[in-house]
Amino acid sequence: MTETTADQREPIKVMVVDDHPMWRDAVARDLAESGFEVVATAGDGEQALRRAMAAAPEVLVLDLNLPGKPGVQVCKEVVAANPALRVLVLSASGEHADVLEAVKSGATGYLLKSASTEELRDAVRRTAVGDPVFTPGLAGLVLGEYRRLASEPAPAQDTDEPKAPRLTDRETEVLRLVAKGLSYKQIAERLVISHRTVQNHVQNTLGKLQLHNRVELVRYAIERGLDDE
Repeated sequence: MTETTADQREPIKVMVVDDHPMWRDAVARDLAESGFEVVATAGDGEQALRRAMAAAPEVLVLDLNLPGKPGVQVCKEVVAANPALRVLVLSASGEHADVLEAVKSGATGYLLKSASTEELRDAVRRTAVGDPVFTPGLAGLVLGEYRRLASEPAPAQDTDEPKAPRLTDRETEVLRLVAKGLSYKQIAERLVISHRTVQNHVQNTLGKLQLHNRVELVRYAIERGLDDE
């Protein structure tokens, strides 16, 4: 059996949410012309929730400034309903408070609307596999927030809860680099392994630790001092 190549894989299913029709249509058109499958669009928060549930996109390209229900609330609710869904915020705002609020709501990435079409395409592809994507200058801010969250007291643990599963040496190594803020591509280059192998290690680690996303994973790593090693 021949191995499936990148070109033979199913197109990534994307949904675009923005309250400006011309911008929303332009982004959807650019993504469709780039080979993505645009399964739905929406112009307000409530509509976004309904259509996201029905269309089951892999990546939600989401504006924060929405009528009815704000984008951060949409992000929280869709990720809670489907933890496998990745959210890429595409916003005109580069305010630090907006970026941090989006990350805490479950967004995988945050891109400014000033980004080029090629940057958007690349961001959607990377977001689809869980790689965090941030407009340059924001990645350090987000990592700092991860560290702040990790310094807060963790919820009380049930004393009857079993010990955390043992990670392999390679999974621990990947986790350490994730906690340092490296992208999957950078980790792959550092460890001389494939991008897909890095993804697999991260997914395995999330499963073993019963965590849902990169925010929780980085917090787990920082709490255990892995980012300082």
